[in-house]
Amino acid sequence: MRDLSVPEQRHPEKAHRADTAQPKKPDWIRVKAPVSQGYKATRDIIRAQKLVTVCEEAGCPNVGECWSQGHATMMIMGEICTRGCTFCNVATGRPQALDAFEPGRVAHAVAELGLNHVVVTSVDRDDLEDGGAAHFAQTIRAIRHRAPGTTIEVLVPDFLKCAPGVLETVVAARPDVFNHNLETVPGLYPEVRPGARYFHSLRLLQRVKELDPAMFTKSGIMVGLGEDRQSVLQVMDDMRAADVDFLTIGQYLQPTPKHHHVDRFVTPDEFRGYATAAYGKGFLMVSATPLTRSSYHAGEDFARLRAARLAKLGRA
Repeated sequence: MRDLSVPEQRHPEKAHRADTAQPKKPDWIRVKAPVSQGYKATRDIIRAQKLVTVCEEAGCPNVGECWSQGHATMMIMGEICTRGCTFCNVATGRPQALDAFEPGRVAHAVAELGLNHVVVTSVDRDDLEDGGAAHFAQTIRAIRHRAPGTTIEVLVPDFLKCAPGVLETVVAARPDVFNHNLETVPGLYPEVRPGARYFHSLRLLQRVKELDPAMFTKSGIMVGLGEDRQSVLQVMDDMRAADVDFLTIGQYLQPTPKHHHVDRFVTPDEFRGYATAAYGKGFLMVSATPLTRSSYHAGEDFARLRAARLAKLGRA
């Protein structure tokens, strides 16, 4: 039995990589340790329902803030991913069989936490014929049944090895936001995201809008991996060509010395510049800060996203 608390067992594909030291974090990237009662209450609910969260598995720096407010991003289909991206702290290996009762437990936790908005994500499941699309749809339906007032955002894998029709399974379940992250610029894919394909991910986002033009789409990238400003601006143009509504940009943080190195810490002023450029290119919503993550402040951002679309339609 693997012990995922042991780095060599959590990331066997990275065990023989050379260590790369992370540079000292600047003041703007530091966060407080999670100690609040709200954090503990959220943790207890997650534990009681035997759920996995990306907040913990990916080592998100915002876990203290989000959990203290009762917000958590549910990670379905287990805690072991079939991919080995060099930036990611989620464990790699052969996953276990799907848990048919998981959608119901997720829905119960969403209701118990009283969430207005929930983000549901997953590991990559290249071992499944549909990549887990049906499991996503079942989870969406379970939340709708148990917590009908909760808006739902899904952050899905790329379904790279599946038939094109599996995407329709997720879209037909009608999440309020469909998110799939491009993660980085195309030139860094061979090193950072070797199991994925940039233009496949871009096309996935485009197809969502073809299937349901009213569905909000969202995507994000990390910076500080070695990209330059021009390549980031090109990704923005590619996303807008695919009619992506919402862009997130955050600082990459190296989980362990075996992971991809931090090329540099992007300054808050540079993030503000990226946000200005993105709004100029037509995104309805942009979150670009050092600590931005896909689901950080997702509920508040979704409210602003809807308001931005209504304002745009009012001007049309």
